[in-house]
Amino acid sequence: MPKQALLLLNMGGPNNLDEVELFLRNMFSDKYILPINPLMRKLVGTIIIKKRLNAVKANFQKHLGGKSPLTQLTQGLVDRLQTKLNMPIFMAMRYVPPFAIEAIKACQAQGIEGLVVFPMYPQCSTTTTISSIEEIQAHCKALNYQPKMKILCNYYDDRDYIQASFDKIIEALGERNPKEYDLIVSAHGLPLSIARSGDVYEKQIEANFSALKLYLELQGVSFKDTKLVYQSKVGAGRWLKPALDDTVRNPKNLKVLIYPIAFTVDNSETLFELDIETREIAHKIGYEDFVVAQCFNAD
Repeated sequence: MPKQALLLLNMGGPNNLDEVELFLRNMFSDKYILPINPLMRKLVGTIIIKKRLNAVKANFQKHLGGKSPLTQLTQGLVDRLQTKLNMPIFMAMRYVPPFAIEAIKACQAQGIEGLVVFPMYPQCSTTTTISSIEEIQAHCKALNYQPKMKILCNYYDDRDYIQASFDKIIEALGERNPKEYDLIVSAHGLPLSIARSGDVYEKQIEANFSALKLYLELQGVSFKDTKLVYQSKVGAGRWLKPALDDTVRNPKNLKVLIYPIAFTVDNSETLFELDIETREIAHKIGYEDFVVAQCFNAD
């Protein structure tokens, strides 16, 4: 009987078009995503979903084959890890299947005494890491399951993580001369109201960016310019800046490489928002080259 299991925590992504609404409804029901009173959260969430649902479904259908790639890519990571680790490994998604509760029930049924909890977010935020960890803890409490937990998070400045980020940038660069390119490091955005309420995400993103810049310098890789931007803004409120869209629409260099620093597995926000939507903007403006680096996935 295994003593420990590894849980890979993430938001998840719709596995089919029917799950798009489920994903949005669960996400906007999260108190950390919409930190307002429950009645207002339900009302605001419903309004947002009503406005966005058809467009989001259409984008998934047209550009991503009707589903997010995240689950399949994460399963590839699970399969690879399973060849290296002598313990059960489970995906534990927040908003769509495979849900965290199913992973917890499986661990309890197998008599697993310890959980290694790995949020797949390099930088911590209440909206991601904290939300996912608290869900795991709540499920364990509800099931009267008391495993020992080892939580591995805040690895934004870990040397191996920085090395892996560097490797993905070099892979995307190929034979291109970095001195001719701007490196745009893109992080998922966050509303200012959350960022200014004690959330550590912005500070960790900035520290991650600084560590990556330093590592590039130490490896002798010099880009023409290196910038940190934020993507995926939703709604009319104020979010962290500078925004990716604004940066791409006002270029100082028409050769860029985009690196998605806040994601470890490719998803709609990398494969659609960056590689399709933002690429189209760059094409219309007349960029000479627009390169998007892949996430780690199962590498």
